[in-house]
Amino acid sequence: MELTSIEYGYVKCKTALSKSALPGLDYSLNPYVGCGHGCIYCYAKATLRDEVKALKWGRFVLIKRGLVEVLAKEALRKPKGIVGLSTVTDPYQQIEEVTKLSRKCLEVLVKRGFKVSIQTKSKLVLRDLDLITLGGFDVGLTITTMDDYLASLMEPRASKPSERAEALKRLSEEGVETWLFLGPIIPELNDSEESIHEVVEVASETGSELIVDKLNLRRWVLDGMKPFLDEYKPKLAEKLPMMLKPNSQYLRMLHDRVKRICNEHGLNYSLFDFTK
Repeated sequence: MELTSIEYGYVKCKTALSKSALPGLDYSLNPYVGCGHGCIYCYAKATLRDEVKALKWGRFVLIKRGLVEVLAKEALRKPKGIVGLSTVTDPYQQIEEVTKLSRKCLEVLVKRGFKVSIQTKSKLVLRDLDLITLGGFDVGLTITTMDDYLASLMEPRASKPSERAEALKRLSEEGVETWLFLGPIIPELNDSEESIHEVVEVASETGSELIVDKLNLRRWVLDGMKPFLDEYKPKLAEKLPMMLKPNSQYLRMLHDRVKRICNEHGLNYSLFDFTK
């Protein structure tokens, strides 16, 4: 487990269960501020007000001190609902092996009768299979590409896509409700017929619902991607804003491609409207 390239620190937990505006979720629970996976396209930096911190996203993690205690109190007084673990950080990033914060939170939520929807890019989620099955929780794995090499460049410290696919298979075999998030689809990186087909096939083989989204150029996202793109795909950074402009020819083409591939597999899928 490589932790040396990440700056770690602590921040006092003020609240554990935050109201969520995301579809299907009542609350969000984020054990960490920041994420060690270092995904080049991460949207979470757009939630920050500090540009310096935003551009350091992926290279620092703050551990929420007192989180479990705060959660235990809130779970007693707040109405039961569905908790998203996590919405702006990965609950199973590398430091979770040490802190076990996500696991401790799941223990509280199981005990208090809350439902949990977990989203991660890590095979570490299998460690908590006992709590996941006990609570009847659903689990989603994000897989942007099945190309381990490309993933190592775009998502350098996340589990390999092959490992995520295997985790999804194991969860499904254990009777867990599973879903696969294919997103973001990035022009000229993971938008080919073959790339999309390979990920969709994983969803099909594991009986997972598929959720698909395109790249959204929120605040500071392109800034974070540019160093990688300039080296790996010169000039792509300059083209992206036009390609991803609402109702662009590219987005209409991508929308049709994804829809066709999903329909060919007879999948239950949710496709964000790429033309907007």
